[in-house]
Amino acid sequence: MKLFNRYKCFQKRIKNEYNEVGNIESLFMNRTIKKVAVLGSGIMGSRIACHFANIGCEVLLLDIAPKELTDDEKKKNLTLDHPAVKNRIVTGALEATLKANPASLFTKKFASRIRLGNFTDDMPKIKSCDWTIEVVVENLDIKRKVYEEVEKYRTRGTLITSNTSGIPIHLMAEGRSDDFQKHFAGTHFFNPPRYLKLLEIIPTAKTDSEITQFLLHYGDLFLGKTTVLCKDTPAFIGNRVGVWGLLKVIDSMKKFDLNVDEIDKLTGPVIGRPKSATFRTSDVVGLDTLVKVANNLYAGLPNDEGREMFKLPEVVAKLDQNKWLGDKTGQGFYKKSKDAKGQTEILTLDLKTLEYKPKTKVKFATLETTKTIDNLKDRLKVLLSGKDKAGDFYRDCFFGLFQYVSNRIPEISDELFRIDDAVCGGFGWGLGPFETWDAVGVEKSLPLMEAAGYKPAPWVYDMIASGNKSFYKSEGGQKKYYDIPSKSYKGISGKESLIILENKNENIVWKNTDSKIIDLGDGVLNFSWHSKSYTLGSAVIEGMNKALDLAEKNYRGLVIGHQGADFSLGANLGLVFMYAIEQDYDEIDFMIRAFQNTVMRIRYSSVPVAVCPQGRTLGGGCEMTLHADIAQAAAETYIGLVEVGVGLIPGGGGTKEFTKRVSDALQEGDVELNALQNAFMNIATAKVATSAEEAREMGILKKVDRISINRDRQLADAKEAVIELADAGYTMKPAVKNIKVQGRTGQALFLAGLQGMRMGNYISDHDVKVAKWIANVMCGGDLTSPQEVSEQYLLDLEREAFLSLTGEKKTLERIQAILTGGKPLRN
Repeated sequence: MKLFNRYKCFQKRIKNEYNEVGNIESLFMNRTIKKVAVLGSGIMGSRIACHFANIGCEVLLLDIAPKELTDDEKKKNLTLDHPAVKNRIVTGALEATLKANPASLFTKKFASRIRLGNFTDDMPKIKSCDWTIEVVVENLDIKRKVYEEVEKYRTRGTLITSNTSGIPIHLMAEGRSDDFQKHFAGTHFFNPPRYLKLLEIIPTAKTDSEITQFLLHYGDLFLGKTTVLCKDTPAFIGNRVGVWGLLKVIDSMKKFDLNVDEIDKLTGPVIGRPKSATFRTSDVVGLDTLVKVANNLYAGLPNDEGREMFKLPEVVAKLDQNKWLGDKTGQGFYKKSKDAKGQTEILTLDLKTLEYKPKTKVKFATLETTKTIDNLKDRLKVLLSGKDKAGDFYRDCFFGLFQYVSNRIPEISDELFRIDDAVCGGFGWGLGPFETWDAVGVEKSLPLMEAAGYKPAPWVYDMIASGNKSFYKSEGGQKKYYDIPSKSYKGISGKESLIILENKNENIVWKNTDSKIIDLGDGVLNFSWHSKSYTLGSAVIEGMNKALDLAEKNYRGLVIGHQGADFSLGANLGLVFMYAIEQDYDEIDFMIRAFQNTVMRIRYSSVPVAVCPQGRTLGGGCEMTLHADIAQAAAETYIGLVEVGVGLIPGGGGTKEFTKRVSDALQEGDVELNALQNAFMNIATAKVATSAEEAREMGILKKVDRISINRDRQLADAKEAVIELADAGYTMKPAVKNIKVQGRTGQALFLAGLQGMRMGNYISDHDVKVAKWIANVMCGGDLTSPQEVSEQYLLDLEREAFLSLTGEKKTLERIQAILTGGKPLRN
């Protein structure tokens, strides 16, 4: 029923969104995915199974039955026909996946949605599955044998797809029935499927167009993916461009005599890419994966003008020969070692001598000039205009990439935006190649590229000559791409309903240095901020209150959220530390009161307010979420009250709200104290949920709160939720004055537990002090008996505790350690 309701909800939203399908309602009403079979339980198969379980599907995970007994099975007198033996491979694979970090499931309880079996006994069960996904070894003959078995039991009209990363899709479908081929396509997930957004959809000439569209839309709406339509070309789009780009980095590295540490500094977050950058990413993924893809592409692309880049560099071939493949073999471009003091250190491979050496500190003048530039597009302009070796590297590397992707149209895609989507979704880039090219200036770059020997494809010159100066533009709040055949800009199909804040600048109604208020239309405002680490400083608090003022006066509701990497890392600790050192406690008191008042305004606004947590949502960010009428959380939300980590307690309503929720949900007696203890431990241990689903289990998200599987749709989902509340006749809540607290009785129980933990040296004296303050707030202070108190009463206790702890030396030491990048000592 839950999945059906989600289909109904999405039908309404996308009814007019996808122009290429005449009747999108019919497309979704006639096909629902309730049960999925995953054939092959290796790393990818098990993780794909987990992700389908994440979204509520029942999953059947199958693999081959073993042909030989293990020594342990022989000792137990088991036979090859014993169920435990037959399912040994699939059971071991799933168990390994469930133990691995990062977790593949949103919450451990979702593992119950996965059923296990083997090809010999359980292949007939795929008859009841709506979608069968093949994820066996990358061998065409083996895949064809699996499809022969699938053909025997699969129900006509159900989906059958392959997760192959490189075998031509049309070859796998050869010889199969017409119904099989009509419902067959490639569905290439990137590893790990839960976290990497790319899902490549590769139809064959015989794939029904409605099936292709269904897969594109389902991957977007239900799996939370950036779905990219690909042609059936070698390595499709993501790996074709991503691997070429990685090898180009190594080529430019050699050209300008740079080392591993320098490259990972130059190709990480500074250019909008993951912290693992180039070589650390290779170590994590495994060099053998890169080698395999590169070799296949070199062999399979005789007419690619950039083919030589896929020829393995000598040093990469040597590492592969030595089996220095990265984390899986204990060493690659990096290696963990012990120094003279027995401390773990990371050594870096010198690619000239193949010896491991201590990491070197990287410094380039070009990087120094960008330290104060937060906007990635602005930063890239500066990086590519650098006059030192770093600037030379960037120009050579990016100009080569620009040339390569321009020549891939129409070979691998007819539309340029699909290349950007694939690389960003599969490799975690902040900007795709064409987006990056736009950022540095297309017309301006052309003579520089020509001079460097990287002349792009003719269509780029045609675009400029026709008066179109960029690959993308914003029009009417929507992002449009340059369509090469028509020499005009077109909307990106499937994304018309997305809210992209950077395309809404013409709708800004107010802004200050760190925040802005945007009119989203339909009577709904958005409040967003862009402070460093999205901290909640005075400018952000000012903006939030202004947004509430405007919403209450002239609008129907407010959406609080932005599209940065994290929602918020909480308060500005640097400011707290400065005031505490100066013993200016009045200023700290003012800061706390201002934030408390703001979150209470969120709670008691006269219009509905939705808060949109995503990524790291810590401290004050969590407290904002707790006070929303409705939270519209991204599935990947890592949320919690973490203040005890710096020797403080949640002072912006978090401690109060946890206490209130226990009071709201439970009756008197021991059960109430147990629930209060669980809430206490969540705060006292600074527990952070690792997904929105886990946040719901922890009580941070309420039953009415919603989760957006696809973060790109989060703000649109939140706007829809606000409108629903407004249409339902939203009224402001009355102030709460009946929160049940336990007084001294509850505190006595907490103190007894703390004393035992201190005696066992599990916690420090300062930890005890912080925990006592938490217990004091959650139990209502020094009350002689359980009674009811108001929210303001608990907020006052919070503020008292926060102020007291800012005067503690240990608290200041911990804050200083955080600010300076050190680690606080525990005594």
